Amino acid sequence: MSAPEDGDDMPIINPTCSGLSALSSAQLTDSNEPSPGSGRTSSGILKRMTASLTVQFHPDWPFGGGLVIESMARDGRYRSQFETGISNGGLTAHPGGDRWHWESRLFEARYDHTDPASRPVYGAWNRRADPYGGSPRFGSAHLRLQPQTLERATFCFPDSVFFPSEVGDVGRLTTLEALADAAEHDYLDDYVEAHVHQGLSFAKDVEAVILDPCHADSEVAEAAARLGCRVGYHPGFSIRTADLDPGFRGEAATALARSLGKVLTPRDVAAAARSGEHDPQTVKYVWHHLARFGRR
Repeated sequence: MSAPEDGDDMPIINPTCSGLSALSSAQLTDSNEPSPGSGRTSSGILKRMTASLTVQFHPDWPFGGGLVIESMARDGRYRSQFETGISNGGLTAHPGGDRWHWESRLFEARYDHTDPASRPVYGAWNRRADPYGGSPRFGSAHLRLQPQTLERATFCFPDSVFFPSEVGDVGRLTTLEALADAAEHDYLDDYVEAHVHQGLSFAKDVEAVILDPCHADSEVAEAAARLGCRVGYHPGFSIRTADLDPGFRGEAATALARSLGKVLTPRDVAAAARSGEHDPQTVKYVWHHLARFGRR
């Protein structure tokens, strides 16, 4: 996942990341084994985990002259914003940008001088087994990852844009869950951020891609079938624009939403994103309305 859009202008600070120092280089690069001295076993952790890791995305938003999911099907792997240059949050994934600094701090400079393809992919620990994914703020669809990806993931709460002090591997999830529950954040912000290291192959690492039912029998579903994993659907997002509250994301987002139709689904918001006729931030805010209030 990417950082929330309102974090782009936040100052760069360098707090201590408790829990990160226990992470080994092997966990962040090439090994699938638990870190030495971590006091955990792979089988023990996986037996206790009933929730999955998810990666949210907008399948029919524009990318490379086509759709995001069409690019995904061609690549065979999920690429981070350091490679794609697009994001459902802030656009600062470049050397010297805010996201670059946040990752340098989170991962103790391990990725500072590596190829962009080696950087982690952002998602969320879907601790509540939400059928819409662990962080719907960042997309109408999500990838549900295979259980073994937990072993090569790191986690934090809150989102890394807010410089969390609690960062660690799967052994820290109990602590992070308690922090998230105690915070009582709004639905869109109530996620434990995950960072999946060593790449993300659709055929090997993804259990299923979960789409909105508005994408059934569409070019999105056709591209999803080429990912190499199962395709499923969540209950769907839909909202009556007459019911929108301008106090949630401002008058501009409400006005744009109402101009798009009386009832919105993710396909309508994606069409607005592809048109190039609207401010991208305002389109994103329209999606926030749908993600927050449009669950069926």
